[in-house]
Amino acid sequence: MAIPVVNLADFTSGDPELKRSFVNQLGKAYEDVGFVAVKNHGIPDNLISDLYKYVQQFFSLPLDAKKKYEVPGLAGQRGYTSFGKEHAKGSEAPDLKEFFQYGQIVEDNDPVKSEYPDNVKVNEVSEFNATFEKAYRAFEKSGKALLRAIAIYLGLDENYFDTHIHNGNSILRAIHYPPITQEPKSAIRAEQHEDINLITLLVGASADGLQILTKQNEWVGVTSLPEQIVVNVGDMLQRLTNNKLKSTTHRVVNPPRDKWHTSRFSIPFFLHPKSEMSLAALDSCVDASHPKAYPDATAGEYLDERLREIGLKK
Repeated sequence: MAIPVVNLADFTSGDPELKRSFVNQLGKAYEDVGFVAVKNHGIPDNLISDLYKYVQQFFSLPLDAKKKYEVPGLAGQRGYTSFGKEHAKGSEAPDLKEFFQYGQIVEDNDPVKSEYPDNVKVNEVSEFNATFEKAYRAFEKSGKALLRAIAIYLGLDENYFDTHIHNGNSILRAIHYPPITQEPKSAIRAEQHEDINLITLLVGASADGLQILTKQNEWVGVTSLPEQIVVNVGDMLQRLTNNKLKSTTHRVVNPPRDKWHTSRFSIPFFLHPKSEMSLAALDSCVDASHPKAYPDATAGEYLDERLREIGLKK
């Protein structure tokens, strides 16, 4: 399935007509599909290439070396999480993956810094930490522009999300799905789920496997071209918009048997606001035909609940 493609350069061009057209394309895609491919997203190709290179070097380290970066008590929010620890909400089967998470770096004395654990520094791969920081900032910038377009589409001030996501609790997650070495119990590497956050920016996975569930209840593969990133709506934005914008159900399936010997790498950026942001439905998204669907909660309360549901927090 070719998901809708939008050009972020139209939004940032300064041309009012191109900007308006981008906002409408993006909003309609998020109402109908929940996923878009974004070109001219502003994340440099060489940075993406470096990120994948160092991620592959990290995951190829011996397990004992990687486990040094697994920090108990952080619910996987920083550092390494070993194979089989996370499962989808409502599923008991662990996802067939290991991952590494890198979080916010507060540099302006914002008191929110006290809420965030320090990032875990990897010693064995020399450029790993610096590359993650650069990539984190590039994803934040691209995500901020997309949220500005979403704000306009929702009839809000263009900068509505800016203060909520400044020093937000966003996560850059590097995922490794190892080769399949024996007959798997299931065809699924990561069970069907919806993302927790506002939006997710996914920069090229190293192999196919991502599928989304359509409104017709059919699973279809998602592909994007090398110069594009895939961006989907998460549950926080769905709650805020009272289901106007859809958090799309997606999963990762196993490759064909002849590719079982290969690893799959994927690097999503989960764009979160600060924990104090209210996710109470926007007044403009509630009416007689669309009554309020969710109880009020802050982003922090909702994240905490979901981390328990997926097994990362006890």
